[in-house]
Amino acid sequence: MKTAFLGASLAAIVGSVATANVTFTFTNQTWTGFNFNEAYLAGSLSGTLTGATVNATLNASVAYTYADDLTVYVAGSPLALGGALQCGGFSNLNATQRYSWANGGASAPGTTVTGTVNFTTGLNMTGSSNSVWIGNGYGSAGTSGTWTGSITLLGVTAVPAPGAIALVGLAGLVGRRRRS
Repeated sequence: MKTAFLGASLAAIVGSVATANVTFTFTNQTWTGFNFNEAYLAGSLSGTLTGATVNATLNASVAYTYADDLTVYVAGSPLALGGALQCGGFSNLNATQRYSWANGGASAPGTTVTGTVNFTTGLNMTGSSNSVWIGNGYGSAGTSGTWTGSITLLGVTAVPAPGAIALVGLAGLVGRRRRS
């Protein structure tokens, strides 16, 4: 029974690594203007970032933050202007590539922002010094927005933490020992 559980756990871990997308979810997350969370640290993603899918609802808005101000920003750390990519947000962060969401241009609570943006030029994230930041891309003073939803980054996978790799190895050793 334990071997079956370890085998199922191993299959789940390997299956999650093989998926070519990662999703960042948030619930009632408030970001003030130009405030971002470092969703994925430099080196924590592998593959080529080819696009992003958003599915979020603006729950609250202060000073005209729109639903489509929810932003994916790829740049180094510490966060600075002039990154590699900006998707979403009214204010220009001077990224090399800049895209807008197709909808969500309202500040009324309940406004949704949905859809997929495919990037003209993919970004190689394997071994990259860039982090992926998610936050509010409207930078006027006193602005804030609260969102619930998710952003899926297309074409990349999360690099397993060293502890997860050790767990997979341990599961293999335990399974092998029991068969001896």
